[in-house]
Amino acid sequence: MDLNSLRQFLVVARLEHLSRAADELHTAQPSLSRTIARLESELGTPLFDRSGRLRLNDAGRLFRDHVERALGELEAGRRAVAEAAGEGMGTVRLASETFLTLTGPLAAYKRAHPSIEIELHWSLAEDMARRLRAQDVDLCVASQPIHAEGLESMRLFDEAVGVGIPLDHPLAGRASVSIDELAGQSFVTARKGHWLRRLLDRLFAARGLTPRIVCESDEHSAIADLISAGLGIGLIPGFARRGDPRAPVAWIAVDSPDCRRTVTLYWGADSHLSTAARLMRTTIADWNWTTGEEQGHSQGLTFPGAVRSNQRGTPK
Repeated sequence: MDLNSLRQFLVVARLEHLSRAADELHTAQPSLSRTIARLESELGTPLFDRSGRLRLNDAGRLFRDHVERALGELEAGRRAVAEAAGEGMGTVRLASETFLTLTGPLAAYKRAHPSIEIELHWSLAEDMARRLRAQDVDLCVASQPIHAEGLESMRLFDEAVGVGIPLDHPLAGRASVSIDELAGQSFVTARKGHWLRRLLDRLFAARGLTPRIVCESDEHSAIADLISAGLGIGLIPGFARRGDPRAPVAWIAVDSPDCRRTVTLYWGADSHLSTAARLMRTTIADWNWTTGEEQGHSQGLTFPGAVRSNQRGTPK
């Protein structure tokens, strides 16, 4: 049971598709099939259900969780030794659903620590817990809750999400609009899994409705541009509205207390965070999201407002 086989197993477990996993790993599918078969033989039990589509079974999910933690600890050990050996503060790896929110703290961090490399990874919230457990990334910023054990979190800010409407649209002069009034409108929104899409689907489902979606994009700036071009209307968070005032779009409040988002910073509760990652956590935690400036209160190491998840889906 070698490290390469375990890494290959994790890719197959994530994709639940041998040919796509082989493509991602740049290996032949028969070779990958033999690797999985050897692992199952060593463990004495199948890891996947093979009736129809390949699916991870209970044993496979259990093994996946342990492999993610084990490989994550190995990577953390490598990084800790490199840091102790004086190879500098290294690299910080940050995942987020959108980076528009983070441009201010990222710029401040780079000015303060020019020698540290920043790796940015776009990621859906549903994949962030796995990446944190595996220590593929150090920190994650999400606009929707991550229900997983072994994570710590800090709420960054909460804001209203409005609806962007072309300036010549009949609703453009309104101060606010209800969900019922938006039924039947053409929507430009994000793909399934993105927080913006989940919010839209949830708001409509609460009224027994389904949104009519005509275009999908995962970047707020592209959504605003498509709305201004007249392709439809769409939900736009207040931060995106402030960040791109150029887009000729009318921003209208939605008459629903649930049309909001809470942006949260997550990290592994038991992960070894490098100096670079701890400094990034401090920069993000100390950021004043109203003024766009660093407040400088955390002093880098203690986070009394952090919440630890000790049960799946239940914050402590």
